[in-house]
Amino acid sequence: MVEPPSSHACTNPILYACMSRVNKCILLERGSSMETFFCTVTGIDLYCRIYWRFNWYQVIFRNVSQMPIRREHFLLSLVMAGGVVICWLVFSYCASVSLNQVHRQVVLNHRLQSKQAQLMEPVRTDVLTVTPWLAPIVWEGTFDPQVIDEAFMSQNLTIATTVFAVGKYTRFLQDFLESAEKHFMVGLDVHYYVFTDRPGNMPDNVTLGVGRLLSIVRVPKFARWQEISLRRMELIQTAIKDHIHRGANYIFCLDVDMRFHSRVGPEALGRLVAAIHPWFYTYPRSQYPYERRTISTAYIPLDQGDFYYQANIFGGALEDVYRLTKTCREHLEVDKSVGVEAVWQEESHLNWYLLRNKPTKLLSPEYVWDDAKERDAKEIKLVRFSSVIKNKAEVRENL
Repeated sequence: MVEPPSSHACTNPILYACMSRVNKCILLERGSSMETFFCTVTGIDLYCRIYWRFNWYQVIFRNVSQMPIRREHFLLSLVMAGGVVICWLVFSYCASVSLNQVHRQVVLNHRLQSKQAQLMEPVRTDVLTVTPWLAPIVWEGTFDPQVIDEAFMSQNLTIATTVFAVGKYTRFLQDFLESAEKHFMVGLDVHYYVFTDRPGNMPDNVTLGVGRLLSIVRVPKFARWQEISLRRMELIQTAIKDHIHRGANYIFCLDVDMRFHSRVGPEALGRLVAAIHPWFYTYPRSQYPYERRTISTAYIPLDQGDFYYQANIFGGALEDVYRLTKTCREHLEVDKSVGVEAVWQEESHLNWYLLRNKPTKLLSPEYVWDDAKERDAKEIKLVRFSSVIKNKAEVRENL
């Protein structure tokens, strides 16, 4: 509690009122913390002003024998004035930061309100847009790109992106990267991690945008193409643990024999993201190509399953994807120890994991289309990312 000098405690009503104002603020902590701050600072400021106004004659005419008392009063007033200045500087800085945050929020709110959502007029009635566990399914028309970008661009996010260009699959890397630079997470920082056994075959004429990096991760040559799939989870888990976790907020794991055709932006970000397979989204779950052998750790019974997810694209927050890849790796190793290989290698284990650990966001088949499939499906308004047509027997070694 702040107290005025005893010589003015009762005889100076104005000074007494100022100090009562300060003490009331401190003891009662009335209103918000900001109001208390203002109240205290103004009280101290008034005290300093009035104290010196009532004591100027003492400062000038006090005799030499009273010098120690004058020095004490001077030091007390100096400390209090310094405190007022420091408090004001801190407040000014905090206020400027708060105003910047408020400005960004006002801009975002303006964008959000620019086109009002109509509760009784859903934007898509022809497709499922939310799962039974309340995870959104992203389709064209279900989000406003401008609002999404405004919400994410100010967060300074980095998206790690893994892609495997092994063996003859290195031929797809240039088209993958060039199309990604046009459509994938544009405006955000992206760090590509290219896993390859042929570093010398990397394209050298791909121009990366500002904030976009590419690192090469050397992997051994595999005897079978299936081995690439079987080892993929292990290699991604190890990369996240060793270095990716230090420089990224999210991670996406993509196939290299793919091409971007349109926007794949921050609307796809979430804690655990999976894409619905374009060939099976109209099928009943009993016809999904899950692993049906009970001996495999990827086994899913006929009466279970939500969707069939494709392993061409999955991702999310680093810790969630790390947990996914770690679990799938462990299950793959268990299967290998008993001489079992799941029907669709890591994709089978991915579907087992996502059945028991529901994804927080699903990407519609727009995000994982297949160029070999006709585009006459009326529910597909836009193809964003697709598998290119290729001669699998020619590019897959040791079939």
